[in-house]
Amino acid sequence: MALEVDHATREALVARLRFYRDLGLAEFYRRPVDPALMAHLAAASASPLEEHVGAPGLASETWDQNPQSPGPQEGLSTPSNKQTPALATIAPATDRAAALQIIRDEIGECTRCGLHTGRHKLVFGDGNPEARLMFVGEGPGADEDAQGLPFVGKAGQLLNNMITAMGLKREEVYIANVVKCRPPGNRDPEPDEIATCRPWLEQQLDLIVPKVVVTLGKFAAQLLLDSKVAISKLRGREHPYRDGVLIPTWHPAYVLRGGAVTEAEMRADLVRAKLALVRAGSPLVGAAS
Repeated sequence: MALEVDHATREALVARLRFYRDLGLAEFYRRPVDPALMAHLAAASASPLEEHVGAPGLASETWDQNPQSPGPQEGLSTPSNKQTPALATIAPATDRAAALQIIRDEIGECTRCGLHTGRHKLVFGDGNPEARLMFVGEGPGADEDAQGLPFVGKAGQLLNNMITAMGLKREEVYIANVVKCRPPGNRDPEPDEIATCRPWLEQQLDLIVPKVVVTLGKFAAQLLLDSKVAISKLRGREHPYRDGVLIPTWHPAYVLRGGAVTEAEMRADLVRAKLALVRAGSPLVGAAS
C-alpha cells in the first residue's frame, strides 16, 4: 500500500529528488523516516511545483525517466554556482548533521572509481554542520587515510593554527575535500575521480550553506569556480559564490614546502575570509578569542 503524504510534503520531496536526479543520482533505497523530519519537510515547502511532476514512492504520480534538460557537461565544466533546491531549507539546521550522515551512508564503502582500491578509510568531512566557514581541500593524505578525518597530518596542524589565528576553533568550521579517497602516492586526482566525487561535495555545500568557502589548492578552486586559471592568479581576492564568497588560497602542504612568503600569503587570504565572515554577520568570529 502506497504511503499517503500531504501536498506540501510531496512537493518538498519532489524538489529534493529532482535535485538528486540532476546530479545523476537515480538509485534510492527505502529506510525508516523520522516523523519529525517529515513535519519539517512539510513546513519547508516554499514554491509550488508542476502539478504532475512525480518521483519514486509518491502515490499516483509518474517519474519522467527522460526529462528535458540540458545535456551533461564534459570534464570539469559543470557550473557549480547554479541555483539548486535549498537542501538546508528542506533539512533545517537541527537536522543537518543527520542529513550529512544520510549522505555518508549513501556513499557507503564506495567503489565508484579506482581510488577505492588503495583506500584504507574514506574521508567524508569533519566539523560543524552549521558552519559559516567551510574549507575545501584536494584529497586525503596518508594520515587522513589512516584516521578517516581531513587535515590531521602536518598540513592539518598548520591549518588548525591558522584557524585559531582567525579567532575560531576547528570544531566551528567544516572541512571537506574534492575527492574522498587518497590518490596513490598523493598524486593529483584524475578528472574522472573528481567528477565521481563532485556530487557528494555539492550536497555537503548545499546542506551546510557556508557564507564563506576557502579552497585549499588549485583543484578545489578550479572545480568550484569552474575555471582553469592558475591558483596563483585566483588567490588574493574574493570570488562571488552561491550566496556568499569563495576565497582561494594555497594548500597548507604547499605552504610547508614554500616557506615564509607562501605562509604570509595564505594568512592574508584567511584575513580576507575573516572580514567576509564579519560582513556576513557570522556569530562565530571571535568566539574562540
